[in-house]
Amino acid sequence: MSENVTQVMMNEHQLILRMISLVEKNTEKMEAGSFEDWNFYRDAIDFVRNYADRFHHAKEEEVLFVELVKNGMPEKNSPIEAMLMEHDLGRTYIKNLEEAVLKSIQGLEGQLPVIAENAKGYAALLRGHIQKEDQILYPLAERVLPETIRSRMTEAYEKATDPEVEKRYAAMVEQYEANW
Repeated sequence: MSENVTQVMMNEHQLILRMISLVEKNTEKMEAGSFEDWNFYRDAIDFVRNYADRFHHAKEEEVLFVELVKNGMPEKNSPIEAMLMEHDLGRTYIKNLEEAVLKSIQGLEGQLPVIAENAKGYAALLRGHIQKEDQILYPLAERVLPETIRSRMTEAYEKATDPEVEKRYAAMVEQYEANW
């Protein structure tokens, strides 16, 4: 039986989608004038940078995408290039979101539209991104990656996995969901 080398990332996508839902809900409340919990946005930014990006995207960028290229997928004009571009666009949304949140914390007026634009932009980007990975790229990877490299990939994922990081961010999402 073939070792599934994308299931771990599909599982991580579920926690990321839960945080995205919280971002969307809280942004709607903020736009309606009934929410200004800047700590939520700071936590969401922390979650994205440390869980979605450093923890999750690192597995894709440093293991999965590398193996796909080694096994015949072109690096340019390919699904990999598109996913990497989306990772970078997501980082830009988060950088802009953080700047606007920090300005709001400092009392600068007019940041709510900037927060909303970047929060909603990031959420929409990631929903589409995850759907493309789960429904197109990952199934393709499962079909094309040879059996001989799968255990090495799984070991690389395990080295990149930190159970404490997973626990911390799962607890963060659960706490915000419980307060919702």
